[in-house]
Amino acid sequence: MQELTLKVQRYLPGKDKRPYIQEFTVPLRKGMTVLEGLIYIKENIDNTLSFRSSCRMGICGSCGMLINNFPMLACHTPVEELGMDRIEVRSLPNFTVIRDLVADLDPLFEKHRSIKPYIVDSEEIEEPTAEFLQSEEELESYMQFAYCVKCGLCMAACPTVATDALFLGPQPLGQAYRYCTDRRDSGAKERFRQADSRHGVWLCHLAGACSEACPRGVDPALAIQLLKRAMIFDSLRLSKKKKPASIAEEPKESKLKIAVPEFTVK
Repeated sequence: MQELTLKVQRYLPGKDKRPYIQEFTVPLRKGMTVLEGLIYIKENIDNTLSFRSSCRMGICGSCGMLINNFPMLACHTPVEELGMDRIEVRSLPNFTVIRDLVADLDPLFEKHRSIKPYIVDSEEIEEPTAEFLQSEEELESYMQFAYCVKCGLCMAACPTVATDALFLGPQPLGQAYRYCTDRRDSGAKERFRQADSRHGVWLCHLAGACSEACPRGVDPALAIQLLKRAMIFDSLRLSKKKKPASIAEEPKESKLKIAVPEFTVK
């Protein structure tokens, strides 16, 4: 039996001026995760330790923490894979600390809600005449981005969120594209307006930290770039449809031909 030293962030509002680190020594067993180490501390050493957890299977996203300075799910992080017997655990950066390892994720959920993360009904869906079938290709166009568990790790890793608290962030923007590319949805225009704001999609400079931190392989950085492309193509189509005020003002035909891929916005 070996021992593991967990350096855990502690913070009690109204008592502590700022978070501090407290060390705990726990018995290390084969296959042990960081979450199991925290549970051992709470059950056997200090029952005042606060943290979130639920499924313990990397599905619910509750136990997102900063483990050795990298955002991870504690239940999805075996101690052996970290390769050390001293591990530091802090609450997620870019979020306010509620207590100990519990971060306030309300800003994430509010931003996520603002992009309408659901299928916006069209007339075809409101009055269906048959099953609304999807092809395998249509499903694959958004399936990868549907695996998001809203753990907040991408937001904690994003350097733009760190400098602009109002930036929508990789999770909401990635999910905006997920629903815009769904053939059953007709709310792309509304999401485009939300994303095309001062603190919207154009602030992303493709650092890629969000995709590196994502525990589900969603790749929000890719989704954001695809969202930018979709918005630009939609803007080109709108400008192309506008008729000139008069024949005299009609612009000369350009020799430059722009190939615009198909992206249907209802």
